[in-house]
Amino acid sequence: MKIIHQPPVSRAAMNLAYLVTQNARRFPERTALVWRDMSWTWRELDARVSALAAALLELGIQPGEAVLAHSKNSNEMLESMLATFRIGAVWVPTNFRLLSDEVAYMAEVTQPRVFLCQTDFPEYADRVSRAIPGIRRVWLTGDARAQGDGPSVAALIDAQAGRAVPNAQVQWDSACWLFFTSGTTGRPKAAVLTHGQMGFVITNHLCDLMPGATEFDGSLVLAPLSHGAGVHQLNMIARGGKTVLMPSDKFDAQTAFSLIEKHSLTNLFTVPTILKMMVEDPSVDRYDHSSLRFVVYAGAPMYRQDQKLALQKLGPVLVQYYGLAEATGNITVLPGREHDAAEQERRPGTCGFERTGMQVSVQDEAGNELEPGQTGEICVIGPAVFAGYFENPEANAKSFRNGWFRTGDLGYRDREGYIYLTGRSSDMYISGGSNIYPREIEEKLLTHEAVGEVAVVGVPDPKWGEVGVAVCVLREGAQLDEAAMLEWMASRVARYKLPKRVFFWEALPKSGYGKVPKNLVKDELRRRGLLTTSGELCAQH
Repeated sequence: MKIIHQPPVSRAAMNLAYLVTQNARRFPERTALVWRDMSWTWRELDARVSALAAALLELGIQPGEAVLAHSKNSNEMLESMLATFRIGAVWVPTNFRLLSDEVAYMAEVTQPRVFLCQTDFPEYADRVSRAIPGIRRVWLTGDARAQGDGPSVAALIDAQAGRAVPNAQVQWDSACWLFFTSGTTGRPKAAVLTHGQMGFVITNHLCDLMPGATEFDGSLVLAPLSHGAGVHQLNMIARGGKTVLMPSDKFDAQTAFSLIEKHSLTNLFTVPTILKMMVEDPSVDRYDHSSLRFVVYAGAPMYRQDQKLALQKLGPVLVQYYGLAEATGNITVLPGREHDAAEQERRPGTCGFERTGMQVSVQDEAGNELEPGQTGEICVIGPAVFAGYFENPEANAKSFRNGWFRTGDLGYRDREGYIYLTGRSSDMYISGGSNIYPREIEEKLLTHEAVGEVAVVGVPDPKWGEVGVAVCVLREGAQLDEAAMLEWMASRVARYKLPKRVFFWEALPKSGYGKVPKNLVKDELRRRGLLTTSGELCAQH
C-alpha cells in the first residue's frame, strides 16, 4: 500500500529567544555576556531582553515586521536580536562598515517601522529617515552621544524594567532574520532565515563544529554580530555558555589573546584573514590560550600555509566549515582531527565532508550530478537551506533548480565524499580555451616564503580571451620583483595557467566581512591605471 503523506496539524517551532528563557531558569547566576568592564548574568540578560521586547511592542512592532539595526558589537546589539525574536518580529542587522546609502537601500527593501541605530552613526539615522519617512529612531549606546530625536535603548529598558514578555509563538517557517548577503555581484539580497531552520542550524553547529559544548564553555566574538558571528553566538546561548565581546571594532590580536586567557575561553569564530593576523602576531606566544578547544573559521577558504602556522601556534583546534548565508553555514565541515599539520597531508585543500542532515551534489549546467573528480557547481539540500530571498522571485528562480540550492561555488568531490572548492563560478576565467581556477594558483604562490597574501583575477585579453593577473602582498622585510616571481612560478605552475602579470601592493582590498572579493581587486587595478576601461591590461604596464 502506498503511504500518502499526511501534513502535520501544526508546524509550530521553538522561538529562538526561548533559549535565553531556559538559561535564566537553569543558570540564573552564571555569566552570560561580557562587554568591556560590564557583565550580565543569564537572569539579568533575560530581564533586559524582555524589557526591550516590551518597548518594541509599545513602539508598534507587530509579529513578522522588520526591525532594522545598525551598530557595532555591543551588549545592546545582541539584546536587540533576542528581543526582536521574542516578539516574533524579524531582525534585520546591517554590517556597520556599510555606507549609509547601502543601509538606506536595506530599509527600502524591508520597510521597517523602527531603526535601531548606534549613536556613532547619526548620519545613517538621517539617511534612513529620508528613505523611510516617519520611521522611529531608537539609539543604541555607542562611543558618541545620540544626536536628534528618539529614545535610547538604555532608557527604554529602564522604563520597562521588571516587565515579563513571553516568547511569541512562531511556526517553522516564521521569518526571524533577514540576512543580507555581501553583494559581491550586484546589490545585496535578503536571505530569509526562519525560527525552525535556525533551530536546526544551531543543533547542527553544535553537533558538527563544537561537540560536547556545555555551560562551562565561553566564546570570543571577533566579527560583527550582524552576520556569521551572530549565528555562532546562538550556539553558545543554546548551551548557556559565556559570550565575550571585543571592546572595540578595531581588531587587536593582543586584546583577543588577553581576553581568551582572562576568561579561559574555549572557542571563537572568525574568518581566515583574521585568524592569520592572530597567529602571526607576537602576542600569540605571550598569552595562555590553552583553554581553546574549537577555533572555527569560515567565510572563505584558508590557504594551506596559513593553516600550518595556525596549527603550530594554537594546536589541533581548527574547525573549518563551508557554507553561505543561504545555507547558514551548513554545507561541509572539516573537524579538528582532520586538520593535518604534516607536510604530506592526506587530503590537501579539502573543505571537508557533508554536514549532518545535509546533502551535497556537484552538478553540471543541466543539473546532472557529476562523477568524483569532475568540477561543477556545488548544490545543496536539507533543513538548513533558507526560505528564499525576500521579495526577489528572479533571484529565487536562478538560485534553485529541481529543489537544489545552487551556491555559485565550483568544486569537486573525491571518492570518499570530501569536497574541494576551486573558486566561485564568477572567479573562474577561460584562457586559450582552458578553465583556470584562481585558487589553485593562489595556493601555489603562498608557498613562496616572501608572499603573505595573494589574489589572482582573470581579465579580458584580445589574444587568449582572458589572462591571469596576480597581486601579491609581501611579508614584512621581504623583497621580490615580478621577473623573479614569474621565474619561480615557471617550474611550479603549468604554462597555460601562469599569470601574465604580477603586481605587488602593500595590502589587498577587503570587504567589511574580511574577505578579498575579486571585483574589489579589479576595481583597484583600474584605479591604479593598470586596466583599461574595458578591463584589459594597459599596454604601458
